[in-house]
Amino acid sequence: MDPLLQYACLFVTGIVAGTVSGLFGVGGGSIMTPVQIWLSTAGGMDSSLATRLAFGTSLAVIIPTMISGALGHHKHGAVDWQAAVPMGIAAVFGGLAGGFFATYLPGSLLRLFFAVFILIMAVRMVWKICDAGTGEPRGSTPRFLIIGFFIGILSGLTGLGGGALLVPILVILLGYPIHRAVGTSSACIILSAAGAVTAYIITGIGMAGLPPYSIGYVDLVTAAILAITTIPLARVGVRFAHTCSGRNLQIGFAGLLVLISLSMLMLG
Repeated sequence: MDPLLQYACLFVTGIVAGTVSGLFGVGGGSIMTPVQIWLSTAGGMDSSLATRLAFGTSLAVIIPTMISGALGHHKHGAVDWQAAVPMGIAAVFGGLAGGFFATYLPGSLLRLFFAVFILIMAVRMVWKICDAGTGEPRGSTPRFLIIGFFIGILSGLTGLGGGALLVPILVILLGYPIHRAVGTSSACIILSAAGAVTAYIITGIGMAGLPPYSIGYVDLVTAAILAITTIPLARVGVRFAHTCSGRNLQIGFAGLLVLISLSMLMLG
């Protein structure tokens, strides 16, 4: 594929991923990962290597993107730091474990796991459609630590920051209003992504077939092109999120999960 066309695809992907990350409290890996896999395999890269490279690179981009998004949500008072901090700390260790484990699994199995899990979450979100702002969230530090570790493991296995998994958990299991779940997720997955990407860097060092200017399974050129747009567009997504009703935001989130799941299943 022509390099200019490839860079253009990544630039547009960053615009979409950044907006989605701010809007829904996800890292944007669910958008960036399928595009990267498609571009890499179109260039002749092995499918499993392309999947791991896409996961690691997406996680690297998620960190600065979600810092931008979390700061935006914090200004709207939508981040529960008492939940986000313990979940994030536990997610670092879960992300390390999941990232190391993922490097020993076939790329096709990782994509199938990714797709099926978030499709289940989408169905649960539809069942739980409700207006934001009702009820009091249920949670405690031990529960946040357990959830954070679980999210971290799944983050490492799927190449997501964890927001596509964490937001439904906060809404469905802990009773968070959707806006507060989105903001809290944004803060938590900064740390979950950091733990997971560390594992992808370590396990990818010295691997044959990686692109130039890679550190482990992180392609620095691709990451830079994506981050140029994801970081500022995350703030745009935050503004959109806080103009939506809780019900519409929740419906939109469920729809996003379905589209992501189908795109990953089509990649095989």
